[in-house]
Amino acid sequence: MEKLKNILPQKNSNWRVTAVFLIAIMIGLGLFMAKEAEVVSYMSDDPKACVNCHVMTPVYNSWMHSSHREWASCNDCHVPHNNIANKYYFKAKDGLFHASVFTLRAEPEVMFMREASQEVVQDNCIRCHVQQVTQTKYDGWIDTHSANRTERHCWECHREVPHGRIHGISTIKNNIAPIPTDSEETVIPEWLEQKINQDKQAPHEK
Repeated sequence: MEKLKNILPQKNSNWRVTAVFLIAIMIGLGLFMAKEAEVVSYMSDDPKACVNCHVMTPVYNSWMHSSHREWASCNDCHVPHNNIANKYYFKAKDGLFHASVFTLRAEPEVMFMREASQEVVQDNCIRCHVQQVTQTKYDGWIDTHSANRTERHCWECHREVPHGRIHGISTIKNNIAPIPTDSEETVIPEWLEQKINQDKQAPHEK
């Protein structure tokens, strides 16, 4: 009996050390992944957060060349605005879905909105353009005019707003750079930068 009492505390102690060690590993990996994925940036409304995922760069570039750039960010169109809780819940749900698809390299060449996203985008189109949608100027003498404005998706007609008509991630219009086109950083290869500096110094040396 004495031997059994001596063995049990030792086993219990070993179990605790193992559990603490495993929990510490999981927390450490979680924090590392959160930092690498720049999770905090997704809490903001900065469009550059979307291009943390390089697959979204063509879509970002097409938005940069659109009229919406001056008026609407990604979140203005793609997340709900009825209340803040729903906004961040939708961002988290949609973001985790996108992250899992991109991590598995299962992204399609042409991306289409899922039903939930279509509903959100349609609501946001109406939220910003409510005057155009609800005007009654032509109602009464143009058949189905009211229904066409309220019962169809806006992009059935406005096909090029804001990402262009061609939606393939490798063929999208205005995809002129492998990084966001408004980046303040100058992307110059090291060898070319050295050559430029040499050319700048050459006239002074002569």
